[in-house]
Amino acid sequence: MPERKKTPPVRSDDKRVTRLPAGSPESERDAGAGAGPDAAAQLSAFEAGMKQFHGRHLAAARELFERAAAGPERDVANRARQHMAMCDSRLQRDTVKPQSAEEYYNYGVALINTRKLADARQNLERALALEPEADHVHYALALALALGGDMETARGHLERAIELEPRNRIIARQDADFALVARHPVIDALLYPEKKGW
Repeated sequence: MPERKKTPPVRSDDKRVTRLPAGSPESERDAGAGAGPDAAAQLSAFEAGMKQFHGRHLAAARELFERAAAGPERDVANRARQHMAMCDSRLQRDTVKPQSAEEYYNYGVALINTRKLADARQNLERALALEPEADHVHYALALALALGGDMETARGHLERAIELEPRNRIIARQDADFALVARHPVIDALLYPEKKGW
């Protein structure tokens, strides 16, 4: 039997380094493996971004997601990029510029629903400037003002809405949003004028 050559044992100081091409998934993974503090900061930024996102603070959330997207963990970076895209989409939608009285009215009502009352008031006032005799705009503006605490001005707009369309009195009595302010004497007297004779 022929004698086999023995292979020399590999010494521990004989390390071979294989360089991976920059930008390859393996090199990114290996780069991230040794970046413990960076990965922790990335995850922290992503979690903070999620809190802002769920609180509807989209600009702040986007900034945190941008930081997280630059971190070493690919999974977290991918999710951060997805949430950045959602923030961009929603922020773009929020910057819609109404053109007509009806668009200002619709946008104002949407802002009332999210309780952005100052912005709602501005949009409804613009709608009213374009269409001063629109009873539904007076009605919505009265609601925005009442919810914001300006009862006297709200009363004037609600009174005008009722003058233009008497059914608005009944609608306001049944409106869940007006129920929040209907007990205020100024609004109550306008919604229930028959109480004066009691």
